[in-house]
Amino acid sequence: MAQTVSLGILFLVFILGIYFFSISIYVLKEYERGVLFRLGRLNPLRGPGLVIIIPIIDKLIRVSLRTVAIEVPAQDIVTKDNVSAKVSAVIYFKVFSPDLSITQIEDYQYATSQMSQTTLRSVLGQSNLDELLSKRDELNSTLQHIIDEQTEPWGVKVTHVEVKNLDLPENMQRAIARQAEAEREKRAKIIHADGEDLAATKLLAAAKKIRTEPIALQLRYLQTLVEVATEGNSTILAPLPIPLDLLEPFRKLMTKMADEPEQ
Repeated sequence: MAQTVSLGILFLVFILGIYFFSISIYVLKEYERGVLFRLGRLNPLRGPGLVIIIPIIDKLIRVSLRTVAIEVPAQDIVTKDNVSAKVSAVIYFKVFSPDLSITQIEDYQYATSQMSQTTLRSVLGQSNLDELLSKRDELNSTLQHIIDEQTEPWGVKVTHVEVKNLDLPENMQRAIARQAEAEREKRAKIIHADGEDLAATKLLAAAKKIRTEPIALQLRYLQTLVEVATEGNSTILAPLPIPLDLLEPFRKLMTKMADEPEQ
């Protein structure tokens, strides 16, 4: 009977030894660090690699140093020009000080998410709708800078913030579409007017050149007939060109007759 009890005690001691040995050994990966508390006091960081602690006395908390991406839920905002919209974003951050992320904040991921939502509503609410649509990079940089300043005491570094979606009411979408259409029509009319002005300038320059050489007008006329003929027209109606050289003798004769005195 005593031998059976001794074997049971030895077996229990063996099991407890295996248990304490298993909880005293940690293997931390390259991107992990261990925050060690010994009797409640913070000790130097552990890892990466094999880490051995004293059971019951020590407590080790793993902290990942990899970049984390979290999505900021859609937030209802009112822009500076009184336009209601829903805006969502994505934030990228990582822990640069594991001991601060454990000792200064209870849950740094949840706190960073809440801080991002508050900052998103505050910053975008101070911007106009045109700025939200056209100055996205500047707003992203401003958001990243503000959130990073607020999370730095927690040992968290915000590396990038990207505004993901901007949802507008249907009536505002239609108004923006009409505005864009009107802007395109305005640019088309301006381009057309510039083209007319340039064409008139070129025609004036061409007329001045043709004026110095009358035969150039006849050559241009013949070239126009050739271009029309290549289009496959069956009938071409065109005025008969009268060279100016043929009219010159008649003009001289009329001038001579007008200068002669009546007999």
